[in-house]
Amino acid sequence: MALSPRQFSAPHLKEAGTTLTLAGPATLAMLVLIFIPSLLVAVFSFTDYQFGARSFHWVGLDNYVTLFTDRTGRRAVTNTLLYVAVVMPLSMLFSLVVALGVQSVSTWSPRLATMLRTAYFMPVAATLVAMATVFQMLLHPSLGLINQLIGLVGIPGQSWLSDRGLVLYTLAAIGIWETIGYNMVLFLAGLTAIPSQLYDAAEIDGANNWWDRFWTVTWPMLGPTTLFVLVVTATRSFRVFETVATLTQGGPAYASDTLVYAMYREGFVYFKAGYSSAITVVFFVAVLILTLTQVRIVEKKVHYR
Repeated sequence: MALSPRQFSAPHLKEAGTTLTLAGPATLAMLVLIFIPSLLVAVFSFTDYQFGARSFHWVGLDNYVTLFTDRTGRRAVTNTLLYVAVVMPLSMLFSLVVALGVQSVSTWSPRLATMLRTAYFMPVAATLVAMATVFQMLLHPSLGLINQLIGLVGIPGQSWLSDRGLVLYTLAAIGIWETIGYNMVLFLAGLTAIPSQLYDAAEIDGANNWWDRFWTVTWPMLGPTTLFVLVVTATRSFRVFETVATLTQGGPAYASDTLVYAMYREGFVYFKAGYSSAITVVFFVAVLILTLTQVRIVEKKVHYR
């Protein structure tokens, strides 16, 4: 269909130029920094390319087969899934409890509530790599404060970062500590948005105690916020890297190895760009599937018309 001369009029051309000026730089940045690198990573995952090499060969699905059949690769996958399974529900639970407590304190002491919000949010603002030094001191097997405290009640000290059976759960505990403050702020925003009239109506209908009001008003109205926190926490848990790289380097014997750290090690230590790209693609697909599944299953139950 031919375009009318009106479509090439000065106002339309000016509007198109304004749109291009505003959206063009962001679109170009997304293409250069996100889409093109992602496409290259996907292509390299089917090759044996190594950083610095002048040539490479197509290996098909060999990198993916190696990831899921090699003991080290399987360990990284299972460790990541276990880490997510521990951190995601517990961090959400503790964050909700803290948010409810801070909101309750704000009704009779706003200043104390502000101090509590600041204290809980501090781990989010602090550099986790710097905080890792503190954790190394706290978790030291002989001089650490944690072992000294549990020794007071007769519990023997543990090798928190060198015991193959404990190290991943230790990192998970640090991950929970790190995410509570951020999730607390999100839950507080959701709690603030709940109309007070709903609590008055629930009380008239017989919800006289705090527990009944929570299940009939607070929890249902927090549905959209809970969905958002769920997706954000799952994504953050999947991409755990700083604590592993700083405290354990994936050890002992790959007991704390994760997908993102394996991606870094294979790509930037061993320079296996093809294998590292395959790990990146698996990581992206896993996060995408988890996010879509959460949204598809949970979203239908959290929005009210």
